[in-house]
Amino acid sequence: GAFEGDGVQNTDQSTFRMMLSCTAARAVRGTVRTVARPMAATVSAQPRRFYQAPLKEMEFVINETYDLQKHYQSLPIQNGSTTDAETVTMTIGAMANWAEEVLVPLNESADRVGCKHTGPNTVITPPGFKEAYTQFVEGGWSGLSLPEKWGGQGLPQSLSILTSEIVATANWTWAMFPGLSRGAINTVLAHGSEDLKAKYLPKLVSGEWTGTMCLTEPQCGSDLAQVRTKAVPSADGSTYKVSGTKIFISAGEHDMADNIMHCVLARLPDAPAGTRGISLFLVPKRKVDEKGALSKDINGVSIGRIEEKMGCHGSPTCEINFENAEGYLIGTPNRGLNHMFTFINTSRLGTAIQGVAAAELAFQNSLWYAKDRLAMRSLSGDKNPDGPADPIIVHPDVRRMLLSMKAYSEGGRSMIYECALLQDHLTEAELAEDAVKAKKIDDRMGFLTPILKGFLTEVGVESASIGVQVYGGHGYIKSNKQEQNLRDVRIAPVWEGTTGIQALDLLARKVMLQKLKPFHFHVGEMYSFLWSVVKEGGGTNLRRHALTMLGKTIEWQYLTYRLAAKATMGGDRDSIGVASVPYLMYSGYVQLGFHWLKMEVAAERALLNPENALHDAGFYKSKVQTANFYYENLLPSTTSLKTKMLAPTSSIMDMKAENFSYDHSL
Repeated sequence: GAFEGDGVQNTDQSTFRMMLSCTAARAVRGTVRTVARPMAATVSAQPRRFYQAPLKEMEFVINETYDLQKHYQSLPIQNGSTTDAETVTMTIGAMANWAEEVLVPLNESADRVGCKHTGPNTVITPPGFKEAYTQFVEGGWSGLSLPEKWGGQGLPQSLSILTSEIVATANWTWAMFPGLSRGAINTVLAHGSEDLKAKYLPKLVSGEWTGTMCLTEPQCGSDLAQVRTKAVPSADGSTYKVSGTKIFISAGEHDMADNIMHCVLARLPDAPAGTRGISLFLVPKRKVDEKGALSKDINGVSIGRIEEKMGCHGSPTCEINFENAEGYLIGTPNRGLNHMFTFINTSRLGTAIQGVAAAELAFQNSLWYAKDRLAMRSLSGDKNPDGPADPIIVHPDVRRMLLSMKAYSEGGRSMIYECALLQDHLTEAELAEDAVKAKKIDDRMGFLTPILKGFLTEVGVESASIGVQVYGGHGYIKSNKQEQNLRDVRIAPVWEGTTGIQALDLLARKVMLQKLKPFHFHVGEMYSFLWSVVKEGGGTNLRRHALTMLGKTIEWQYLTYRLAAKATMGGDRDSIGVASVPYLMYSGYVQLGFHWLKMEVAAERALLNPENALHDAGFYKSKVQTANFYYENLLPSTTSLKTKMLAPTSSIMDMKAENFSYDHSL
């Protein structure tokens, strides 16, 4: 395999770059790629229906929209000055090679075979998953952006997020295993004691051990105030006996690592009721002695079952039973839910990436089909006169669908990258112990996260559904692979907090409870950029699109004030619940429009200065055309969303529960 035996974990950056260079020069198996390619290299014809990392698109956002190299120079503590363009190019190119060759072929077979639960502590993952994970670990990928102190490479956080998009699109269910481990690592880093870090972080960072998030219980989904799992302290208070049942635990048991670290929410004996009485514990599947040796005995952890699911068959969703399992307190007693939000927010950003990945995969699998599939004639005259019919890409409705997927995936990528860069700045501020700056960035990320998670997963599902529609009846057939994408992504608007929960978090908590401060700061940044575009103009539509976005931003601000006044001054608290989902989706469309303007500015700049451009003129023209499509066809969705968020509360809340049906559910 591309990374088998590289063994670059716990090495310095120069060694890591040397390994990447060697890997990039190495031939790989199969027909997908012959050698690792630079990000913008021309690629030979690929087998259809296989994901190909969109390296030109990624490079455009990295270098021409955001100027990542300039950004990295502002991160001295995270070794940003040594993370040069060559390192970024090699890292992303190498990951693309490996993911395309190793992970992509496993995606369909994993969906077909699934996971097998063969015993209380045995879950067999799909064929090839374990071997792929071994290569991933040996390649040092797990610790790419994690602290050198614990065996990582110490590179900027954003670099790991960039590579995670490739992994997620190549094979989402496989990506969940290292993705969940990253959440566990971040949680222990942020809240664990030094002893806990020393004992467990090195092997979590290396990827030798994996992690999970254990929140949900049979009697409670997202309402964690109902958590019943108990944690009883030992006589000396150094450990706790954790007992209870957790459900819907992704990667809760598997055969890919020797040990699994469960981050478990539980209650101490004297804990107050509700969410204020929840603590967080690290519970290993197997105990670890002071020398780091694993016990042969299981630590009171067993798997009751794995769920039969609509999709994501390659990832086991487990019911985990804890019976006097030995655990360690993470952070402060009764502050467990606050600490767990470190994990939750990591997962929410990962789930937003899942939405973008689904849109990208749907678009890639649809585009080649639309170019090849012959059906009917163009309304404006034959486009393929020598054939029996025209390719369906000539039909307006098919083009609308293709451009929608393209706009969602490429615009969503820019939204993700914005948060990736903010994460770099947040980490830098924390490492510099600049609490004021860190709080300001964290508040802005907290405001953006529910928009990314809620909006991008919803449009990811929409894109996957459109991908089926492009194929017509063939999209409903398993062998064409579009339906798997739809089944796999359908969970995205549900887990890590449903769209409704994200919407309430955005409007009630991030806007109302924080008295609009993060909102004001964010729109202030938007206004600054938008006015600069209006003043400078350029291109065909830049000033017009900037003025459109100014109007939408002003309207967004007005609607926010109006909803706040309705809930507070009018005393209509249910109005927040009525407005929240339309408000989130409205916010998402405005954000996506803002990012398309950023990309349009970058594209027009490249067209004006072709000598400095990375791609040919056609690439940039397609960006300008997609931006125009977005403003004319997708952004108008905000009009109906505005109407919905201002609908009278009575139109939703007046009907009594017993009046919903007179035939059933009586």
